[in-house]
Amino acid sequence: MAQKLTDILLFKPIKLREISAANRIVISPMCQYSAELGLPNQWHYQHISGLAAGGAGVIIMEASAVQEQGRITHGDLGIWSDAHAEALQPYVELMRSHGVVPGIQIGHAGRKASMQRPWHGNGPLDDSDVERGELPWDIVAPSALASGEEFMVPHALTVEQIKQLVRDFATAAARCDRVGFDLIEIHGAHGYLLHTFLSPLSNQRRDGYGGSLENRMRFVLEVVEAVRASWPEQKPLLFRISGVDGAEDGWDLDDSVLLARALKQRGVDVIDCSSGGIAAASSPAAKGLPRGPGFQVPIAAKIRREAGVMTQAIGLITDAAQAEEILQAGDADLISIAREALYNPFWPKHAAQQLGVDRGFEQWPEQAGWWLQRRAAAMAKNS
Repeated sequence: MAQKLTDILLFKPIKLREISAANRIVISPMCQYSAELGLPNQWHYQHISGLAAGGAGVIIMEASAVQEQGRITHGDLGIWSDAHAEALQPYVELMRSHGVVPGIQIGHAGRKASMQRPWHGNGPLDDSDVERGELPWDIVAPSALASGEEFMVPHALTVEQIKQLVRDFATAAARCDRVGFDLIEIHGAHGYLLHTFLSPLSNQRRDGYGGSLENRMRFVLEVVEAVRASWPEQKPLLFRISGVDGAEDGWDLDDSVLLARALKQRGVDVIDCSSGGIAAASSPAAKGLPRGPGFQVPIAAKIRREAGVMTQAIGLITDAAQAEEILQAGDADLISIAREALYNPFWPKHAAQQLGVDRGFEQWPEQAGWWLQRRAAAMAKNS
């Protein structure tokens, strides 16, 4: 890469409100489907421990449901009670001990709730799940439209239930603050509840929460206003969108620009730019954009330029040079790494080596750094 070391953006610190991250790498929230009654366990601690040592600037813990019925699966984390929040406090301390900004994603699965864990089929709960003691529950959405032919038909939310959900998002945010999280991302993508209010494919309401774009955005904006009011002014707020539905007559990128402008006005600091997912995987409307390296970066770029808000790029970003090029082009402010971090939890440290900005193995955990440094010296001596 031709840039001088001082010009490398991926490892330049960034300040989000009053919270400073050591670099521009964000570990994206990745559901582990392993919680018990919404509570984390040893697997979650192992998962976050590995990621925290890897050198990212920010880690966003997986989607945590603001209501019990808002879980995707029986294995999802929850934030619907004080006990759930308190169970996450050790993870905050763990991330902070590694110099990582501790973040969390909050959301509600809507009509994609009450599903199987992926390794059990990722479809609606069936008799095999019942035999494991995992019973289905009632699901909700803006309209009584299932996400796919084989999936449950949701209950259309009443206005009072919508108002309660707004309160539950706000209460969840306050809990996150109390246990020490420094960053919240609201999940408004992938066919979950907030996204289904936005998309005309899933929202066929005829009241103030349906019909026009303004009405379909109303619930989302009420949630954001309530969260921002209960979340400290000095802490950043992110919002994940599906920039496009990728389906005929669905939510499109111009809609996302308008939403991003409204979110910025209400105190959202970064738009996390994903796509697709409005329907179940078996539906043609689920396809979204054609997948390839950096396939969602144009969404982040357009929103950043036309809405004047910081963006986070995500989607098959697997190489350090690729990540740096996105930042240098002005297409995003943050780079989100997800599955690649599962494969290689030390991706940020390896990226620093590839870009020539690391200062040797002293930046690694000392339990590993000492012998890595010794091995490197021996290899250099013998070369």
